Formats: sequence, structure tokens, C-alpha cells
Amino acid sequence: MRHTRFFWASLFSFGLIAPVFANDSLDNSESSTPTDLEFSSTQQIQSVQHPRLEALKELKNVTAKDLKVNANATQPESQKDPLQPLNRQIFAFNDVLDRHLARPLAVQYKNKVPTDVRGSYRQFRKNLGEPWNVVNQLIQGRPLRAAESLGRFTINTLTTLGFADPARRLGLSTEEENFGTTLGYYGIPSGAYLVLPVFGPSTFRDTAGLVVDGQARPQKYLLEDHDGLYWAEQSLRGIDARSQLLDIEDVLQGDKYAAIRDIYLQRKNFAIAEKKGLDPETMFIEDDLDTPEDEVPQQDVDPTTK
Repeated sequence: MRHTRFFWASLFSFGLIAPVFANDSLDNSESSTPTDLEFSSTQQIQSVQHPRLEALKELKNVTAKDLKVNANATQPESQKDPLQPLNRQIFAFNDVLDRHLARPLAVQYKNKVPTDVRGSYRQFRKNLGEPWNVVNQLIQGRPLRAAESLGRFTINTLTTLGFADPARRLGLSTEEENFGTTLGYYGIPSGAYLVLPVFGPSTFRDTAGLVVDGQARPQKYLLEDHDGLYWAEQSLRGIDARSQLLDIEDVLQGDKYAAIRDIYLQRKNFAIAEKKGLDPETMFIEDDLDTPEDEVPQQDVDPTTK
């Protein structure tokens, strides 16, 4: 698709300038008096540039070694998130975009589109992704799991064109894959945590995987000569994904940026460990609730007996 190669460059540039526009909208809300017009104009320019410039100045201390980390939720922030000043700027822009565009659209989508229709669309998209799941599982060296995914795709496509999931009733469960997870399966470090404009949480490794995943989407080739339909479908995909978060968005309290980052890193590492056959319980600290033997109450001794 001829516009796709420009998308990532535009997205990156958009993320760099986004904080300027976000700060500009805040500054424009403040009124200035005629007597302080010149001073307020200068102050406005400085206030617009200050957050982004300060963020970029802090990035000067980041070295190539810092970016090669295998990010984990339990690591110190300076280790897992060396790009935090820039990430927070992009996160702030994404949050503004979400509050004013994505969330309102998701609310209307959930209220106006029947649940069955949304479920069928979601299942149809999931079924289109099964062949890519098969490819990733074969690369991971899991042919049995790949055969199960291929069986799911065949059954669901032949019986319902992918709009329903009869394969699940036959015991064939789904396991969604992406190329970033496949790279992690082979021990490739995640790199530093990264917030992408519009897309949100990621890492260096997952960003590279996202590019590969984009080339593997069947829609890219089915709608090769229909750019408008392709981007409309991608937009609908994003709105549908956002609508699924409406019921749980109030769970996040305090520093939303840090909470989303740690949840993302934890889930990614959990998925990779599970595919490797590691015990998921070893990833969590469990309290030992067993009563020590020395705390077993002793039998009462009758004081009258000696």
C-alpha cells in the first residue's frame, strides 16, 4: 500500500511535536492583559517550549547501553524506562487524544452497536489473524500449537466464515501471537520501554515486531487498492479495542503512566514465560500461610498434677 511507508515516519514526527500543541492549548486558555502583552507573549513561547526542551535535555544522559535493557516491571525506573521524560510527553498527548476523540467514539460505538454485532466483528478479525498465529508458533518451534491454530482457522472459516467460534466448543482454544513476542521467546532483549504516539505502550523490540505484524495483516493485501477502506477498518479496530477498556479504566489510580507501563511489561513477560513452558506461579511472590510448627498451641497442664 503506497501510503504505508510514510505512516511510521509521520507518526514519529507527530509524537515529537504533539507535546507542543498540548501545551499550547493549555496556555491559550489563560487570558493576558493589554499592559503585559509583550511579556505574556514571551512567557507563552517559553512555556510552550519548556516541557519538551527539558525532556530532551534529560535524554542526553541516555546511553546505548541503557537502551539494550531487557525491561521488566520489577526493575528500577531508571533501568526499565530511561526514556521516561519523552515517554511522558507522548503519553500526555495520547491521553488528550483519548479523552477528546477515542473514548467518546468508543462510548458511542458500545451504546449504538449491538453486543452480538460487536462480538461477531471481533471474532472475524481474530480469525483473520489465525494464519499469522500459525506462522509465529512454527517459528517458536511449537508445531502442535500451530496445528491447533490452523485447525481453528479451518473450522471457523468453513462453518461460519469466521464470525463465530465453533472450534472453541471442540476444545481448540485460541492463542494470539505477535512477532515481538516471538522475538522475546528466543531471548532477544526488549529494549527500553517506549510510548508510541496513538499506539501507546511498547518497547524497542515490540515496535519492530509491530512493523512486521502490520505487513502480515490479510487486510493489507485484500484492500491493496482501497486505501480509504483499509484505514477505515483500522480505525474501527482501534475503536473496538478501546470500547473493551471502558469497564476497567477506573481501576487505574494514582500515576496512570507508571501503572500502565508496569502492567504492559508484566503481561508481556508473563506471555513469553508461559509459551516457554515456565510455571507462571514462579513470577509472583506468594505469602506463606502455613502455620510454623513452633506456633502449635501446647496442651494445658493441670496445675494440680505434678
